[in-house]
Formats: sequence, C-alpha cells, structure tokens
Amino acid sequence: MKNTAILLIHCPDKKGIVHAVTDFLFANNGNIIDLDQHVDQDQALFFMRVEWDLTGFSIPKEKVSEFFGTLVGDKFQMKWELHFTSRKTRMAIFVSKMSHCLFDILQRYQSGEWDIEIPLIISNHPNLGYIAERFNIPFEVFPITKATKAEQEAKELELLAHHDIDFIVLARYMQIISADFITHYPNRIINIHHSFLPAFPGAKPYHQAYKRGVKIIGATSHYVTADLDQGPIIAQDIARITHKENVKDLVRKGKDLEKTVLSQAIWKQMQHKILAYNNRTVIF
Repeated sequence: MKNTAILLIHCPDKKGIVHAVTDFLFANNGNIIDLDQHVDQDQALFFMRVEWDLTGFSIPKEKVSEFFGTLVGDKFQMKWELHFTSRKTRMAIFVSKMSHCLFDILQRYQSGEWDIEIPLIISNHPNLGYIAERFNIPFEVFPITKATKAEQEAKELELLAHHDIDFIVLARYMQIISADFITHYPNRIINIHHSFLPAFPGAKPYHQAYKRGVKIIGATSHYVTADLDQGPIIAQDIARITHKENVKDLVRKGKDLEKTVLSQAIWKQMQHKILAYNNRTVIF
C-alpha cells in the first residue's frame, strides 16, 4: 500500500503555477513522485496532477487541503481534489441482466489486478445474483417502476452512503438514473455504451448496424450527467468490421469492446487520473 497524496488541479492559466505548487510541497518536505500538466491555450486553462510521498511530510493529512488553499490555491483561483492512496477506493456496481461487464470487473478484482474494494452490487433485476454470490459480494435488488423510482433511488443512496462508496459503475445497467441521484455523485458515475448512439438507438443496435453495413463498431465510457449519454467521455475504442461478419460477430466484438473500454475508465478513476471540466475530460 502506497502512502502518497494526489492533487488534481485546474485554474486560469498564468505564470508561476508549477513553481508555486512544487515549492509548497518542497517547503513541507514532500517528495514528488509523479507530475503531469496541461495548458488549454484556447481557453487559457491550466490542469495538473501531482503525486507525492507523505513519508515525513510536515502537514497532517487532515490539514493538507486547508494549508494548500491558503498558501497556493486561493491565490491562483484553483479548484482542486485531494486524494490519499493509503485508503482503498470503494466502488459500487449497478447491473441489470447482461453479465459480460460484471464478470470482467469481478475477475480483475478477485485476481488482485485492481487494489479496490467492492462492498456491494445493486440491480433492478435478480438475474445476476448468482455471480455476486460466487464472488462473495452482497447483492441488493431494487425493482424500479415509474411509480417507485424516487423511493427506490432514495433507498439506494442510503445504502451507498452507508458503505461509504466513492464512485459507481454502471455495468450495462439498463435503467435511466434520475438527475437528483446524479447530484449525489457528480462525475463519479461511470457508464458504458456502444458508440452507435444516437445513430442506432434502441434495444438492438448491432442488428441495425449490420443492416447498414458498418465498417467499424465502438464503445464509449463516460461520466453520467442529467443529459442522457452526453457526459464527459473517458475512454473509447473501435473494432473493424468486414462483409464476412454477421450479427453474432458484431455482438461478440461489441461485448469485448464494452468490457475493455469500461475497465480502462475504471482504472483511470481508481488512479485519480481523470479531471472533468466543461463536459470534457483531461486524462493524465
């Protein structure tokens, strides 16, 4: 387990930002182990991710954000997030009836590839409960109708707060999440969908794509916002299609893409390497 801290920063661009941040860490006996920055010259915005070793750091963890704001952040009109790697990230998974993304996530979790905690899986159907049982993870079912949606989401939010969840992954969760629910986890709900949207909406996008003779198919992971499937994009990928492939081939390739693209987004989230701004993302 690492004992480091991570700052994600964005602010109006001006001279001296890097010097101010690194000098703050140096002055308090912080050893920088990773630093990445980007300037959006069109919008004159500065972005940075910096990670440093906390061994011997002179400011207590609970005071770091306060001291940073007073000495650096406020001066440069910064907005920032502070994370400590000594605490394992806690992720909740939402699923419906499709299992391919769920199996992929839990395999990575069980194998130790991901140093993370998954306290629970939530679903609107009972179908995948056997998978959660196999991996010894609590499985909670909240059937949702138009009439019960607000009440059920309130129960879900209470459960998520009880488990101190950091972010949520929609692993092919076929239910639209309300705007009110999203406000509790802004830029902390990750979704995966086929990249045909909005060109091929509905239940059978691969069938529609096959009929149109597409030459590529894709998948997109993004943060969930109140605008359906319009949130900041985290990761994307494609697979090429030829005339020799049928609908089953498209579905198979599409599922593979969905698994890998979703896992890429989760990995970046776990590493605190995503900075969302103006419905876009900077991926460090």
